[in-house]
Amino acid sequence: MIKLFYHPSPNPLKVALFLEEAHLPYEMIPVDTRKGQQHAPEFLKINPNAKTPAILDGDIPVFDSNAILLYLAAKHQLFLPVENDQNKAQIASWLMFIATGIGPYCGQAVHFKRFAPEPKEYAVNRYDFEAWRHWNIIEAHLKGKAWMVADTYSIIDMSLWGWARMIPVILGDDAWDKLPNTKRWIDSINARPAAQRAEALKTQHEFTIAVDDAAKRHLFPSNARLGL
Repeated sequence: MIKLFYHPSPNPLKVALFLEEAHLPYEMIPVDTRKGQQHAPEFLKINPNAKTPAILDGDIPVFDSNAILLYLAAKHQLFLPVENDQNKAQIASWLMFIATGIGPYCGQAVHFKRFAPEPKEYAVNRYDFEAWRHWNIIEAHLKGKAWMVADTYSIIDMSLWGWARMIPVILGDDAWDKLPNTKRWIDSINARPAAQRAEALKTQHEFTIAVDDAAKRHLFPSNARLGL
């Protein structure tokens, strides 16, 4: 049985969505990142990068959410429309766009808006601008399309969904008014029973919610270099 090392944040949720859609049996192993459990030696053996998610597929460790999606989709031949070179190129391009653009810029936008000390105007402006720029690319791409690639539900939609759920937190409460195609797309995923089951995973364990000084030490170890 697959073991999913999980925290209720965007990247683990995309893997949970795949597992639920594929009806693959798995065990959810909670990793409370605000308690620093991602730095435990036993977890570092599975993911030396000390981040969730990771999986153990039998004795095979896989880490990074997009790598996990690719691994599972290829192994089980599900949600991976690669019947021709055009689809293969689109899958690779959009998956890397999410991995190198959507995820990092959205994560940094939230970090600097909510957790960084002043002064932070330059950083907030840069990451908010880039987060918007990336989502506007998605918005334009989804015009007239039900799904991201090949008019079929795929791991690209699952990967993007993890972050799209957080758009009001990342971009502001009125963001959906400016992203109607993206809103239509995410509503169609949110209506899927598998997405609802993935969302419900967070109720199976009492994860730490507060981001107090102790949590910040675990989440942002770089702060120690500044004496914060």
